[in-house]
Amino acid sequence: MPQYYIWTIGCQMNKAESERLGSYLEQLGFQAVAAAEQADLIVLNSCVVRQSAENRVINKLSALRSLKSLRPDLTLAVTGCLVNSHLDQLKQKFPQADYFFQPGDCPQWLGEAQSWPVIPRHPSPGVFVPIIQGCNNFCTYCIVPYRRGRERSRPVAELVGEVSELARRGAREVTLLGQNVDSYGHDLPDKPDLADLLTELNTLGGLARIRFLTNHPKDMTPKLIEAIATLDNVCEHISLPLQAGNSDILKVMRRGYTVEQYRQLIAEIRRKVPGVALSTDVIVGFPAETEEQFEQTVNVLAELKFDTVHVAVYSPRPGTIAAREFEDNIPPEEKRRRLDRVEQLQESIVAEINNQLIGRTVEVLVEGKKESKWQGRTRTGKLVFFSDGGDHLGQLVPIRIEKASPWSLQGVISNNKD
Repeated sequence: MPQYYIWTIGCQMNKAESERLGSYLEQLGFQAVAAAEQADLIVLNSCVVRQSAENRVINKLSALRSLKSLRPDLTLAVTGCLVNSHLDQLKQKFPQADYFFQPGDCPQWLGEAQSWPVIPRHPSPGVFVPIIQGCNNFCTYCIVPYRRGRERSRPVAELVGEVSELARRGAREVTLLGQNVDSYGHDLPDKPDLADLLTELNTLGGLARIRFLTNHPKDMTPKLIEAIATLDNVCEHISLPLQAGNSDILKVMRRGYTVEQYRQLIAEIRRKVPGVALSTDVIVGFPAETEEQFEQTVNVLAELKFDTVHVAVYSPRPGTIAAREFEDNIPPEEKRRRLDRVEQLQESIVAEINNQLIGRTVEVLVEGKKESKWQGRTRTGKLVFFSDGGDHLGQLVPIRIEKASPWSLQGVISNNKD
């Protein structure tokens, strides 16, 4: 039996596609192995959204060059956002790779599967489900539209059937994925939207929770907020990237909203969905970002108090508008200082938020075990650990929180649920 190994870096979309690619390979008779050295087929699912991620991909390809030279019969394939339309250049730069294929595509050079995409045979309690590929926004810093193309939504009926089957196979929670999930359905004949899809999925038996990401502030509608507020299985957890706390920087980024519009959106979400957990993304050190503009970002984060902030330093992506038109003129050490400042602020904010949960009982979907402790997440996305001798995988368990840190919560099983 041939053996395969998939190496994945990057966003949840990459993780979902790797999981489905693994199911596809197993349908073709391959068996997963734990190390690249054991495999007959190695697939690298790449990310180039940041320079650090691209460096890791290139380093991995370099490391595999020697393995390929020792084992010429080994097949090495590359997918993900490293793969662009210039395949000849990629093949010249990375001759050790036998195949390149676009992210999300079926690797047809392996043969025909029964269907594509292939869903996991034995899904984990929480599963990623891509619902829309590509992006039409072309933010000046972002490479994704150039690698994943324009937006392409999957039909509602197809997704309902897939999620229903995943639930039948044991999944309790699905996370709907897209570069911009709020654009879902605009390209389909009947023009359904994300709220319509959530309404359909909310009725499926066996499914306990529904999440979705990533949203775009300019495209998030009152109808979608109402769906989050009223649908039982839709979690009170929203990812809403800010990117910058200064409207001039947002304009240069081509984000399509102002800081004040973003504030108003957050206020409306919190009014309609009490107790909602909010996460956001921020880029520091964008070209020509002044100290005053950066301080405005810090002030917005301090004011809005997010549960999670993903912060990254700006790195120019070849082919993007920003790389062509703007000088990367913020020194690396200054970018690092700004990143550290945001991370320190956020650590104090989330510590305060999590401490408020001590003594409360929360519902945790158990995803697995880490060492001797069970781990899972609340509806609001908080990571929780607890100890117990029973088998709780895939169960919804009430946990009374006894300890809190900025990164996780710890508790014990409770008979009472707040």
